[in-house]
Amino acid sequence: MDEKLVKEHERVDDLQCRGLRLIQNPEGFCFGIDAVLLSNFCEIRKNWRVIDLGTGTGIIPILLAGKTNAKEILGVEIQEEVAEMASRSVKLNKLEEKVKIINEDLNKIFDHVNQNSFDAVTSNPPYMNEGAGLLNPESMKAISRHEIKCTLEDVIRISSKLLKDRGHFYMVHRPHRLVDIIYLCRQYRLEPKKIRFVHPNKNKKPNILLIQCVKFGRPELKFMDPLYVYNEDGSYTDEIHKIYGREGE
Repeated sequence: MDEKLVKEHERVDDLQCRGLRLIQNPEGFCFGIDAVLLSNFCEIRKNWRVIDLGTGTGIIPILLAGKTNAKEILGVEIQEEVAEMASRSVKLNKLEEKVKIINEDLNKIFDHVNQNSFDAVTSNPPYMNEGAGLLNPESMKAISRHEIKCTLEDVIRISSKLLKDRGHFYMVHRPHRLVDIIYLCRQYRLEPKKIRFVHPNKNKKPNILLIQCVKFGRPELKFMDPLYVYNEDGSYTDEIHKIYGREGE
């Protein structure tokens, strides 16, 4: 069965979470620590409906399926080849009853789902502004990294429409976009509630931002303790080991 789901040029990575695995194409855009941190940052309650915008290879829906008691998790991906690979990963993990991948432009997502129908929206969107030195604007990696097919505002605007009142929005991004993120979230009635900065180590500035917002939430923002990825010797910190499920290594 596995052999039929995995193509010759692809590999299968162990997600270190309840035996879950993910099919990836080494020549395309592979998931990084950002997606793993976001899935760990999310607070998903029992029987919630969750949708992940720009799901890529399906890493976040698959991890959330393993870590939470969500009722249903949808992943939206515009690139047909990537969405098809994500669907095969869902089958590989036998999660078809819980996880579904939709191959669609997120700006057209309401052709498939209703507004105000989700308890949580997650997103690991492209970080870089359009036109930032792209060599091939149609390549898989470029679309994953740059705002070519969707913008930060698209993600936030659509997330607000997808969420029920008091629904939760979770996103991972870059600290230098913080002002834009907060401005747009408030514009679309997503009130920032928690922010956590992620640093490569204690001696370096943060390079990842995790944010939680609540639709129509009350104004009150909590800055969580910083998360450090590496110790000074280059090994993972204890917290990262726990996130990856590798305590004691």
